This record gives sequence, structure tokens and C-alpha cells, in this order.
Amino acid sequence: MFSSLNTAVSALQQFQDDISLIGNNMANVNTTGFKDGIMNFADTLNQVIGLGGTTTEQIGSGVTTDSITSNFTQGTISQTGINSDLAVSGSGFFVVKDPSSGAEYVTRAGDFQVDANGYLVTANGMRVQGYSDSGLTTLGDIQINATGAPATAAPGATVQSYTIGQNGDLTLTLSDGTTFVRGQVLLQNFQAPNALQNQGNNLYSMTTAAGGLAQPVAAGTNGLGTIDSGALEGSNVDLTTEMTNLIAAERAFESNAKVITTSDEVLQDLVNLKR
Repeated sequence: MFSSLNTAVSALQQFQDDISLIGNNMANVNTTGFKDGIMNFADTLNQVIGLGGTTTEQIGSGVTTDSITSNFTQGTISQTGINSDLAVSGSGFFVVKDPSSGAEYVTRAGDFQVDANGYLVTANGMRVQGYSDSGLTTLGDIQINATGAPATAAPGATVQSYTIGQNGDLTLTLSDGTTFVRGQVLLQNFQAPNALQNQGNNLYSMTTAAGGLAQPVAAGTNGLGTIDSGALEGSNVDLTTEMTNLIAAERAFESNAKVITTSDEVLQDLVNLKR
């Protein structure tokens, strides 16, 4: 009887966590580039209660969390018309770097902006990575300025506008009409993206277990998707699915709570039999 209490308590603990995960998914339904989490359960070690001929009689002792995985399916891409907004259509992650610590992260959220120094950055100041020179040979921070302009450009010509192509090419137009490729936004890909560590703020830390490429590469190559400029990828949370999961988790929680009350009543009856 005590085992039934422990079994039901283990279920209550796991379904509490499941409801928390579902709640987090629903809270991020409008978060740019958010990937919903999925909880996977596993039964715990069975109790052997006796030997019956050639078979072993066992009773399960409850449930535990096997894993919590992220669902990296594509979110809906919506046009914003803002050049610095980028979305990955297909596989791949943007690489960003913390300028103060040098730590690199990856993200699917492309709600970037241009800071006062011309760097393409996230909302919290992480700099987007790629080829930082017009020759597309040096990895570094993507910066929008006239550095690397062709010799035919007028002295003192300033940046008039810029575009980012599907392969990540950053093309600048100067005030004298000169156009040139200033750099290229690159993407990183992983064999096991669920091994990435979620750091919040739409950022993931890269791990060896994730199996990333040796270095980021151009969009549209190595199985990577393309980059949509002036667009953002929305959350892939499906509210209908999450509501269904929430109801199922709630019912499971209530059912296991009933197991606890029933076990408690039976224990009381056993105690009363001794009196």
C-alpha cells in the first residue's frame, strides 16, 4: 500500500513539471524564434513481488522524466519590412557573440538592429557573426559601414542603404551610387540540436554533443536553409496542441491524486482492523 502512495506521488511531481513546461510554451506563443519543449516520461524500476514459474511478477514503482526536448520545427515567417530583421527558412542558426566576454551563442531569433557603431546586434547587444570583410575571408562581427569600398567610390562616400541576400551577403549602396558586398551573415548547423543548452533570451550555448559544423557557413549550403531579410520567424507553439496537452496533464494529475486519497483510506481501514 505504501508503494501505491510513492507511485502516485512520483506521478504528481512529474505532471507538475509537465504543466510548468506546457505553461512556458503557451507563455512564449508570440516569442520570436521560440521552439516549444516536449516532456518525455519513462517508467521507474519495477518491484519484483514474487516468482511465478518461468515468469517474474513485477509491479511498476512510478514514473520519471526521461528527457525534455525542444521541437525545432519551422515557425511561421512573417514579413516586417525592416532590413535588419532576418529569418532562417529551413535548418540553421545565427551565430552571435558577446563583445564583452567573447562567448558565442546561436539563435533562431533574427530580430536584430544596427547599433550606433554600425554593428548588427541582438536586442541585448550580442553581435551577429559572419564574414566581416568585403573579401569574405575573415570571420568576425558584421558591421555596416563603408570599410572595404572599391577604389572607384567617391572619397567620403557614406552608406545610403543596405540589403541582406538569401545567402547572407551584405550589400551596401553608398551615397555616390557605388554598391559592393561588405560582408556575409553566416549560419551554423547541428546534428543534434537538442544537445544545445538553452540560456534564455532566445540564445543557446553550443556543446560538443550537439555536433556543429567546424565553422559557420553560407546560407543555402551544407544542408542549411536560406535567409529571408525583412522578415521574422515566429514561435512554433501550437496553442490547440498545448491546450490538449494541458487538459491531459491536468486529468492525469487529478487521477493520481485520487490514487493517494484511496490508498490513504485503505490504510485507515487497515489501522481500524487492528483496534
